[in-house]
Amino acid sequence: MREEKEEVIYQRVLLVGVDTGEEPDFDRSMEELASLAKACQKQVAGIITQKLECVNKALYIGSGKVAEVKEFARECQAEEVVFDNALSPSQIRNLGRELELPILDRTNLILDIFAMRAQTKEAKLQVETASLQYLLPRLVGMHEALSRQGGASGSMSNKGTGEKKLELDRRKIEKRISELRKELDEIARSRMTQRKRRSGSGIPQVALVGYTNAGKSTIMNHILHRYGDCPEKTVLEKDMLFATLETSVRSIDTGDNKPFFLVDTVGFINKLPHGLVKAFRSTLEEVRYADLLVQVVDFSDENHKQHIEVTSQTLKELDAGDIPQIIVYNKADKCGMTDLPRVKGRQIYLSAVNDVGIEELTELIKAVVYEKYSDCIFLIPYQNGREAAWLMEHSTVLEKEYRDEGLWLKVSCHTRDAERYACFRAG
Repeated sequence: MREEKEEVIYQRVLLVGVDTGEEPDFDRSMEELASLAKACQKQVAGIITQKLECVNKALYIGSGKVAEVKEFARECQAEEVVFDNALSPSQIRNLGRELELPILDRTNLILDIFAMRAQTKEAKLQVETASLQYLLPRLVGMHEALSRQGGASGSMSNKGTGEKKLELDRRKIEKRISELRKELDEIARSRMTQRKRRSGSGIPQVALVGYTNAGKSTIMNHILHRYGDCPEKTVLEKDMLFATLETSVRSIDTGDNKPFFLVDTVGFINKLPHGLVKAFRSTLEEVRYADLLVQVVDFSDENHKQHIEVTSQTLKELDAGDIPQIIVYNKADKCGMTDLPRVKGRQIYLSAVNDVGIEELTELIKAVVYEKYSDCIFLIPYQNGREAAWLMEHSTVLEKEYRDEGLWLKVSCHTRDAERYACFRAG
């Protein structure tokens, strides 16, 4: 018997935005909001915008615009109204009362996408933490009925059932957030232990960063297929916003004693909610400990320069703005560029999906992370076999001779290792 696929029912939503002139590209922001809505399995029934010098503190949009939005929502049969920016609890409450429809904002959409994409225990805990932190100050607006007073008339000591329920909900949420933080702290400690182990190996760490859906996972998978210790350990690769929420670390060895750890990270986006950045901090902190950042840019997107700015700003917030970078202009084939790949200093134009430029990118990564390496000659007495073994494991052996005085080695090694074994230098 043929199994029928369950049909997805998309909610119809009306998108609303206010252009105050502060947004570098307001139209692009609204387009991105529509993409977020689509990623949340919502159908955009209409878009309405307004120009204001500043947003209305009570209603976000102008008071005269509310009636127009309400009428338009009725005409396009919208089931929800989604606003382009984060709304305050009072704005949600006031708009819900005026429009008589569920009110969402950009943060809601991103939180919902993260909730749908989360697969690992850590990601699920992080999303739940961010969602509860967002919900806590908005309880009154979302459950306005709970705030109605009851009890004996004129009594100052009796609280209505609504207020009691509201306080109970608040306590439950605060308790749950506390429990989640304890679990996340434990996972963070485990992550730190793994990070220290990798750092102790002396192998450089390279982190893929960039705007969501720029092609980071595609690049990682192609490098894994070529040079990974376990090519089957690929990461999710899909044409969607925030396809990957988990930080994945893979070992890359090209066979010339210049290995590196490659890290795939969570994608960034304009107006990424602060609560999510805070909740995912232990995951995003992998970026801070990288020796090199490979910023992947969707070169085919006409707004790629803004994406670079958003990524740079997010990296600064994570205290990772000063880490050396390589800029990868991915999907360059869609812009009509030929003779790919093209390498210009620490910039490379390629097409990851077509496996064009992966080898050149890997060579560029090695050139940068190993640029502080130099050729050195050591003569190590045979009784110092441990030191000789360490050098051969953590450097590129160019020549090797067994002499009467000990093991003669010509290696390419990091300057710190050359200083560490300076007592064995010969010539």
